[in-house]
Amino acid sequence: MHVHYFSEIQRSLNFTTELTQFGMFECAPSLASPSPSPSTAAESLGFLKLREFNVAGLFRTSRKSLVLRNASLIDNCSLNFRKCFKAIKANEDSHSSSIHNCAAFNGNNLRQISNVGKSTNILWHDCPIQKHDRQQLLQQKGCVIWLTGLSGSGKSTIACALSRSLHSRGKLTYILDGDNIRHGLNRDLSFRAEDRSENMRRIGEVAKLFADAGIICIVSLISPYQKDRDECRALLPEGDFIEVFIDVPLQVCEARDPKGLYKLARAGKIKGFTGVDDPYEPPCSCEIILQHKGSDCMSPSDMAEIVISYLEEKGHLRA
Repeated sequence: MHVHYFSEIQRSLNFTTELTQFGMFECAPSLASPSPSPSTAAESLGFLKLREFNVAGLFRTSRKSLVLRNASLIDNCSLNFRKCFKAIKANEDSHSSSIHNCAAFNGNNLRQISNVGKSTNILWHDCPIQKHDRQQLLQQKGCVIWLTGLSGSGKSTIACALSRSLHSRGKLTYILDGDNIRHGLNRDLSFRAEDRSENMRRIGEVAKLFADAGIICIVSLISPYQKDRDECRALLPEGDFIEVFIDVPLQVCEARDPKGLYKLARAGKIKGFTGVDDPYEPPCSCEIILQHKGSDCMSPSDMAEIVISYLEEKGHLRA
């Protein structure tokens, strides 16, 4: 009788060792003596409980004797383990075809591994939830509204008015303001021409992600160079990049000078300031122009409504 139980216990412990590889056990305090043995190894890892019943149900009282804690369970240990193994095997078999069809597991799509810039051996990973699904959820179409113009033209003010008006209509927006982005993501960039291009590239890539998320992304950025704006436009599908030129004359912007930057630039304390000693290239073919006409200047809310009318016409405010 004792030999029978000892054999069952030994088989159970062998199965315990194998099952540890599957991570199927819950932890329990070790009851083993310091002497090295299969049960000690299993117990020291806390592998004593499987799906709410004791696996071994035993503890060692001396180096030479085993005392049975739950004898009624021991006879069924091997059978239960084998059933568990069969269930795991069946589950693995049912998913084998899908696993083998996955490039991440079988490497069949290694030809899609690519090098982009300085990044090597990278692979684009698709998700079953796509832009269309997110747009259906939000009941709007993701896009980028790119506000460009001189410093002091009112870009940030119009961006906030536009976001507020869209929010009141139940539409989700996010503003990427040039100065705000330089507080974090682009704080390592100066205002030299090459850094300004990199500033725009990064913001363009972030704006693309927002649009892909189904969000109406509003970019407020001087973005003085046509080439850089065109490159940002090329990141998005046709119709999803809406360039808005805030056409306010330099003298009006300089008279406003909300940050006092024109005064510093004229005094030579700021170098490479757009409109003073660095050029601004007006858009060649933007979607919207918000123009300052003499003393008759529209309010930011009125300008925002012009943009919203365009969005409604092009279907961006519905899924």
